[in-house]
Amino acid sequence: MKTVADKLNAAVGRMRIHLGVTGMLVAMLVCVPQASALDTSAREAILVDYDTGSILFQKDADKPMPPASMTKIMTVFMAFERLKDGRLSMDDTIAISEKAWRKGGSKMFVKVNTRVAVQDILRGIIVQSGNDAAIALAEALGGTEEAFAEEMTRRAQELGLTGSTFRNATGWPDPEHRTTAYDLSRIAIETIRRFPEYYPIYSEKTFTYNKIKQGNRNPLLYKNMGSDGLKTGHTEAAGYGLTASAMRNGRRLVLVVNGLESVSARSREGEALLDWGFREFENYSLFEKGAVVANADVWLGSAKTVPLTVDKDVVLTLKRTSRQKMKVSVVYEGPVPAPIAAGTQLAILKVSAPDMEDVTIPLYAADDVAQLGVFGKVGAAVEYLVWGSGG
Repeated sequence: MKTVADKLNAAVGRMRIHLGVTGMLVAMLVCVPQASALDTSAREAILVDYDTGSILFQKDADKPMPPASMTKIMTVFMAFERLKDGRLSMDDTIAISEKAWRKGGSKMFVKVNTRVAVQDILRGIIVQSGNDAAIALAEALGGTEEAFAEEMTRRAQELGLTGSTFRNATGWPDPEHRTTAYDLSRIAIETIRRFPEYYPIYSEKTFTYNKIKQGNRNPLLYKNMGSDGLKTGHTEAAGYGLTASAMRNGRRLVLVVNGLESVSARSREGEALLDWGFREFENYSLFEKGAVVANADVWLGSAKTVPLTVDKDVVLTLKRTSRQKMKVSVVYEGPVPAPIAAGTQLAILKVSAPDMEDVTIPLYAADDVAQLGVFGKVGAAVEYLVWGSGG
């Protein structure tokens, strides 16, 4: 027969408790669905949900690759940051060096020893993919293109893009100039999120400079499929690449493909992958920030339970066919001994569904719970002995 001490020790002892949860959702998640039957002729590819960060599809997404002119997304990102914090103005003018003027490949057709407004330079890079414009911008912001490329690499590292090393501002072939499909998707997402006032330039279909009109090389802008950016690239080593984004019904996806064999393949694969992502997946809201998900039992506290809440909105990306099979549970070790301070993490919300890895979200105490005094503890012990309660 157990003694009083045995029972009290058992009550205080930690037990792993699972509570079923129904209701709505909470916070931004990064959920990575498992391998899909989908395939692509792209050498590297990634498809990401903008709001949740969920990777819907990937193929060698962390493999170093030559990004060609998709490099210019990072070049422009550096300029957008300076515009945002006031170090640069759209009306500022940039000197055109002989190096920029002479550069081959795609061009904006700036003239040597002239000055060009930043707003034109940016369109020359984004719409016309001008190598001359990218070099002029790099020299203006970094002193030299090489110094600017080093700054691009440092900034990428600060953003957590560990697979990127930039040797120039254009994507011109260099054996050490490398990034990954994953890193390009992150640069695109950060561009869209941080610079809503400047991002629309990526959707402009034409730009005329020096009486030369050129069209945007992004094929998806012309397909009436919700695409509004970002950038193409091509070199012999890189193949044909595209970093793209599209919105439908308020939901945005970001795509990177590279290593394709032709302009038509780039267009076809880009459209097909985005269509697949919008068709097969949906975002589901589980809880809003501050919503009470469950209540945890409390041991020797002024309250018998404490509400568990989330500190962010929780949105989950799921295959439409997996939604009905989703399972949500709360896991914690309890009863939780008082005192408890509001904001303390006490549990996790676990979400499981077919074709995705389990997702866990921290749950926090919504209220303070004081510890009972001596007489309260005695009363709780008696209640436990009589009723078996942990409170």
